[in-house]
Amino acid sequence: MAQQFPDIPAVGEALVSHAVNPWVALAYLAAGVLFILALRGLSSPSTSRAGNRFGMAGMLIAIVTTLVTHQLASLPEILAAIAVGGAIGWVIARRIAMTDMPQLVAAFHSLVGLAAVLVGWAAFLNPEAFDLLVVTGVSSNQDLVSIKTAIGPVSRVEMALGVAIGALTFSGSVIAFLKLAGKMSGAPILLPGRHIINLGIIVAILGLTAAFAMGEVDNTTYFAAITVLAFIVGFLLIIPIGGADMPVVVSMLNSYSGWAAAAMGFTLHNTAMIITGALVGSSGAILSYIMCKAMNRSFLSVIAGGFGAEAGPLGDGAKTDRPWKRGSAEDAAFLLKEAENVIIIPGYGMAVAQAQHALREMGDVLKGHGVNVRYAIHPVAGRMPGHMNVLLAEANVPYDEVFELEDINSEFAQTDVAFIIGANDVVNPAAKTDKSSPIYGMPVFDVEKAKTVMFIKRSMGGVGYAGVDNDVFYMDQTMMLLADAKKMVEEIIKHLD
Repeated sequence: MAQQFPDIPAVGEALVSHAVNPWVALAYLAAGVLFILALRGLSSPSTSRAGNRFGMAGMLIAIVTTLVTHQLASLPEILAAIAVGGAIGWVIARRIAMTDMPQLVAAFHSLVGLAAVLVGWAAFLNPEAFDLLVVTGVSSNQDLVSIKTAIGPVSRVEMALGVAIGALTFSGSVIAFLKLAGKMSGAPILLPGRHIINLGIIVAILGLTAAFAMGEVDNTTYFAAITVLAFIVGFLLIIPIGGADMPVVVSMLNSYSGWAAAAMGFTLHNTAMIITGALVGSSGAILSYIMCKAMNRSFLSVIAGGFGAEAGPLGDGAKTDRPWKRGSAEDAAFLLKEAENVIIIPGYGMAVAQAQHALREMGDVLKGHGVNVRYAIHPVAGRMPGHMNVLLAEANVPYDEVFELEDINSEFAQTDVAFIIGANDVVNPAAKTDKSSPIYGMPVFDVEKAKTVMFIKRSMGGVGYAGVDNDVFYMDQTMMLLADAKKMVEEIIKHLD
């Protein structure tokens, strides 16, 4: 009679049960609800503070629940790491200039991607600590039972995808950071055969993931190859994207970081990470779609190249030999004071000059003279989604005076003054008329319909991020105000009083 060995796990059975304590599940559910409320709050400047608080509360619940319910090797070390990271984040948040916010967001995305890579490799190298082992074979010899274990196929897929997305997010975010910070050219860098190269690498990653998941052993070579190729493809996907597409890139990388976190959540059997990652991933994807729609471009066309990708890194630049009219702060103040309706269109130049507070003061003075003042925000103005909204909110511009493109564009025909401060591509009529322009098809403000256009920029030699000239500079009703944006607005205020 064969000897019976009780309690021997069957092949494919996990060695550890992943049953979740109902109180833990409830805590993670509460954290997830708070994250949803955070996203809802952040959708509007007027509720953004409350949204931030909801997000902080949800993260606190998730962290405390994880610390209390898991066996930790060294709680003091973990708490010390949290303290150090929190202190660094607090200092950065206090000191960061609003002009540097886009590259800060890109840098933070890179850290999320790197964290996913490190967690994935930690789980691969020490699967026992993460409860990832399943039985792959059982053999017996009299009283001796030998159990063979390995990481389960499903866990391998989760790990591979999490590491791949995380690595792609990291290297892509590093390139985005360098472009946004001006440490690398914002022009597209086009490699010969880049589409074939990228597609080939992605196919190779998927093939290696399948081989890694179906193998009988946990193959380090496959896992390392997936990681390296993902780092490479993240780099290759972002370098061809021009500066004008950077807002979409930022939201796209935000989405990637969320999916990386969600994949790692499945690997760690952590509901909070799955919920949070899914929320970030889906919201980032939706935002990317909205941004692409605002530029009348497809998502695939953005990640495949960017503005000017086929024609070259830049347009022809400004044609300063054409006739144009220069005005002074005194001239601008007179026309603004005599106007009934003024629409202000801010852009990245306002952010660079830190002119938002002076601009709000000018608006208040004009309102004191009975002028109807409104602000028009283009979805891709600045270097990240919502960049101009954040700046105006920082300057305490009333929310009911700020309008999106589709809500105010029809008003320019009845507007006395269109006041453009630091914007360029988003008011360029070439997007509507010139099929050879790299920004053709992007919805822009109809500023040319206003009675008077005032355009603040540093010099006539500069062009927008897309690198193309702007016919608005040379219109009969346009007054060019060439100066630092903040200094010019401050001079206008002096002449308004």
